[in-house]
Amino acid sequence: MVDWAIAAQTGALLVRGGPQVPRERADEAVTDLRELTVEAEGHVRQLTNLGLDLPLLPGEVVDRPGWVRSAAAGLDALTGRALPQQGGPLGPILAGGAGVQTGLVLAFLASRVLGQYDPFGGPERAGTLLLVAPNVVAAEQAMDVPGHDFRLWVCLHECTHRLQFTAVKWLRDYFADEVERLVSGLAGGGTDSLADLVGRLPDAIKQGPKLNLAELLQSPKERAVFDRLLALSTLLEGHADYVMDAVGPQVVPSVDTIRARFTARRKGGGVFDRLLRALLGVDAKIRQYEEGAKFTKHVVDAVGMDGFNAVWRSPNTLPSRAEIADPAAWVRRLHG
Repeated sequence: MVDWAIAAQTGALLVRGGPQVPRERADEAVTDLRELTVEAEGHVRQLTNLGLDLPLLPGEVVDRPGWVRSAAAGLDALTGRALPQQGGPLGPILAGGAGVQTGLVLAFLASRVLGQYDPFGGPERAGTLLLVAPNVVAAEQAMDVPGHDFRLWVCLHECTHRLQFTAVKWLRDYFADEVERLVSGLAGGGTDSLADLVGRLPDAIKQGPKLNLAELLQSPKERAVFDRLLALSTLLEGHADYVMDAVGPQVVPSVDTIRARFTARRKGGGVFDRLLRALLGVDAKIRQYEEGAKFTKHVVDAVGMDGFNAVWRSPNTLPSRAEIADPAAWVRRLHG
């Protein structure tokens, strides 16, 4: 369905260069980010009580093309077992075209991503933590915040993601299985007929902007998988946002300034940039940070961090999409 090699080549070729900074500052940022991932994860473990017995490992610092190549490889590993090989003489052409389109998307995102934990990347697809140095430097310059503080703050977020997948042993396979169910349904023609879609229009109109086109095109079975993935993603992003701010005051002196300016930066951009962000779902991602952080804060305030950690017991204790919006319902279900 997608030629990921072409996607990686296209994205790496088209991505814009990073900010022009003195070589000394660039080297300092790279060294800082690599070392701060170890420090940051130590702070995250103390707050969350997760993964206390795991080794503390440094992250990998990359440039924008490096992130594109890593993202393409991770997506290939995640979707490869779900997507059948396109048959027929047009198969390679269609896959190549999809690869070019995907590469364009990756090139756009590569100038904005500060870092990520890819549970399916790295050697033997065992997971890899990436920090995109030029983007981190560009952000700290644009916001005029202390470089060391901002880098540690970013590392707190990304190390939380790494800890989620390394300390919660079942999470990686669960996530991959859910993605496989969703992608297999879409690729295998599991969506409903046109008549079924038209029949769902009245209910969709009643829900208004809460329901997007992607959800409308899904069958009820696919919607159920989509809802579980969306709830999980919102939990993971919001939990990381909560942790980075909860740890921040002790180790990041300028955390309040950073958070205020970073939140404003997330919502900024010109008209064209905002349009692309909306089309690519970046704005929806921002809402996930906010909704997930509110869920996490409510639960931690209600039952403490150990009570919150009940989310990691099994897939059955993860919050549903409705519970993300109503965290008190999750507290009642798990804690009475």
